[in-house]
Amino acid sequence: MSQSVNATRPDILLHLEALVFLTAGCIAYNRLYPGKWGLFALLFLVPDVSLLPYLLSKGLPAASIYNIFHSYVFPLALGLFAWTQQSVLAGEVSLIWMAHIGFDRALGYGLKYPGEFKHTHVQSAASA
Repeated sequence: MSQSVNATRPDILLHLEALVFLTAGCIAYNRLYPGKWGLFALLFLVPDVSLLPYLLSKGLPAASIYNIFHSYVFPLALGLFAWTQQSVLAGEVSLIWMAHIGFDRALGYGLKYPGEFKHTHVQSAASA
């Protein structure tokens, strides 16, 4: 007997939401900064530098640093700053950052809980 996929499962919704952020970030970047994909490629993985604290510990500080760099709050705030201050570089960075977070979450990487590296809000949603 085949099992149907429940499209309202939290993990599926989180993956779809992430794809929307990734797609919107890339489309907006292309519209606002056409021909500047070199900077996009250069900076796309920079937020993953926040994984370095995990080399020392898997505790609260490592998870907190990772979560700060992988929360939509900060790139969206930077985008608001870019818009109000007409800052091209801040606008570019905010869209690249947002697209990176969307990419990570679409792959199943979520905000980290202290302790186990793989224990994230996306995995928690999958087990719900």
